[in-house]
Amino acid sequence: MCGLLKKFRALKKADDGAALVEFAMVAPVLILLIMGMLDLGHRIYATAILQGSVQKAARDASLDDGSANASSIDDRVKELMLPVVQAEPVSEFEFTRKNYSDFSDVAKPEDFTDTNGDGVCNNGEPYDDVNGNDSWDADRGVAGQGNAKDAVLYTVKVTYPRLFPMAELIGLSQDEVIQASTVVRNQPFGEQSDRGEIKNCS
Repeated sequence: MCGLLKKFRALKKADDGAALVEFAMVAPVLILLIMGMLDLGHRIYATAILQGSVQKAARDASLDDGSANASSIDDRVKELMLPVVQAEPVSEFEFTRKNYSDFSDVAKPEDFTDTNGDGVCNNGEPYDDVNGNDSWDADRGVAGQGNAKDAVLYTVKVTYPRLFPMAELIGLSQDEVIQASTVVRNQPFGEQSDRGEIKNCS
């Protein structure tokens, strides 16, 4: 019996393998933290590459043949992003272009006369139908590359799988979404088209 008690006392004092147990407790948190930092770094890098690609593409599209070459210009953005994110269909690319008559018009609502002061275009109030779609819009932009001298808002959104498949463990989406936009003015290869016609809200 005494020998058995001595063995238990020796076992109580023994610390062999303690470091392994401590590492097993800390390792999951440490590994998750490292992967999170790498994932964040990859996102920052991918966003920087996308922003540069979008700016280059927007300048190319501002030339006379920009509208005709829109698809090939978009493809060049994809090619520049392929070393950073996986190819389609794993990654999704969304390209949008909106044109405005001037830089100051970008993402601005169409002007209207708020006769009843409710902040809404209604009850036959007159408005300037800048984009020509017969309805008042909170964004006066027209889809597409536009014409000579127009200001064009070019936006690219990329959805791609995260670098590490661990995001769902902390409640995040497994897909990462990054977006870049830039505004350039089309070259003066012709006369700028007139915009706007006074109409009435319904």
